[in-house]
Amino acid sequence: QVQLVESGGGLVQAGGSLRLSCAASGPSFSNFPMGWFRQAPGKEREFVCAITWSGSSTFYADSVKGRFTISTDDANTVSLQMNTLKPEDTAVYYCAADPEGDYTDYVAWGYWGQGTQVTVSS
Repeated sequence: QVQLVESGGGLVQAGGSLRLSCAASGPSFSNFPMGWFRQAPGKEREFVCAITWSGSSTFYADSVKGRFTISTDDANTVSLQMNTLKPEDTAVYYCAADPEGDYTDYVAWGYWGQGTQVTVSS
């Protein structure tokens, strides 16, 4: 019943910026924590960041801290502002919702979007 749809991916040069959005729909009580993961070809899905729906707490992987910012608004949307992008940021980015257990582990998350491709050229 919960649906997540990502948008905003694309091609950008190293040092550039992109803003991803995740639109959530479904039960009105689905205001649980949200997060972003990414997966490069041939690699495991990697934790990027997470946020409580109220925005009171945020968590970032060391690889993106200081460059990426996760945020929420009042329209069931979570965004990921990505600045100073690096080629190693190239991956499919997935929005996720409702973790149980270790939120840095992709298997802990109950709902996923379809993913959006981010490619950073050198």
